[in-house]
Amino acid sequence: MITDDLKNALSSAVSGVGDIVSTTRDVTKNVVVKTLQSGGEVATTSLGVVSDVVSEGIKAATSVGTSATDAVTGIVTGAIEGTKEVGGDLASTTEEVAKGAVKGVYEVGGDVGEASVAAVRGAIQAADDIGGDAGELAKDAVIGSLKAADEISSEAGSLVRKALLNAAALPHDIIDALLTGKTE
Repeated sequence: MITDDLKNALSSAVSGVGDIVSTTRDVTKNVVVKTLQSGGEVATTSLGVVSDVVSEGIKAATSVGTSATDAVTGIVTGAIEGTKEVGGDLASTTEEVAKGAVKGVYEVGGDVGEASVAAVRGAIQAADDIGGDAGELAKDAVIGSLKAADEISSEAGSLVRKALLNAAALPHDIIDALLTGKTE
């Protein structure tokens, strides 16, 4: 099963490694590419697989003592880069990986607010790495994070909204517009 492959690869790669973000990015990218290529046509049905890869990757990384936030940033970046490599839809993928990240962190008892911020950072980093539109991918990650948090609970939704609004390194014009419906 692909999630077992990811767990094994991440557990091996992350143990004792200094740069967790790069390691999780590279392992996740390779797993996503392998998974989507083996599935033949890259279609909407692949999105659930990518979301599962993200969620399972977070569980695997945290099981070997890695920070959930560092894992999210690397895993989200790798999943988006892997999807780009096989020609998948970046907007839908970014939304799904952010959802998977927030849910994965919730499942391991982590901070969903920090997870949402890390997912948006990962999307921005991926955009930079692949030459994509950082604003669009950030928007998609915000939407995915909010959807996941709202599915978890209204309290999780509030935590994510607050974290996104308070994160200094995120594009506030995009986040404000999504959360309030107002543009500057």
